[in-house]
Amino acid sequence: MITFIDDHRRVYGVELICRVLPITPSTYYKHVARRADPGLVPPRARRDRMLKDEIRCVWKENFQVYGADKVWKQLRREGIIVARGMIERLMKLNGPAWRGVVRGKTVRTTVSDVVFVPAPT
Repeated sequence: MITFIDDHRRVYGVELICRVLPITPSTYYKHVARRADPGLVPPRARRDRMLKDEIRCVWKENFQVYGADKVWKQLRREGIIVARGMIERLMKLNGPAWRGVVRGKTVRTTVSDVVFVPAPT
């Protein structure tokens, strides 16, 4: 929504766009200020950014096979104390790219027959 407001603010104005969209003008201005001054970024976002870099390093150094548990244990060995759930959240935010290797059989579900159509009851 912030980029939409940036694109259309000259034509309609921030307040008018925010009145139509479910966002307050103060939220928009807060995001703009954070973009201009990185010191205004909340502490959690700063820590997340730092941890993402650490997670990426550990994950790549270990041939991209470590999952959240092993990344968490490695970070603890390196002296970075962080909750395992936070590691899971950050790895999940990066999408399927940061996943550990899953060993074993793949899950197979029933493949339905497209020709068979059940009779209405």
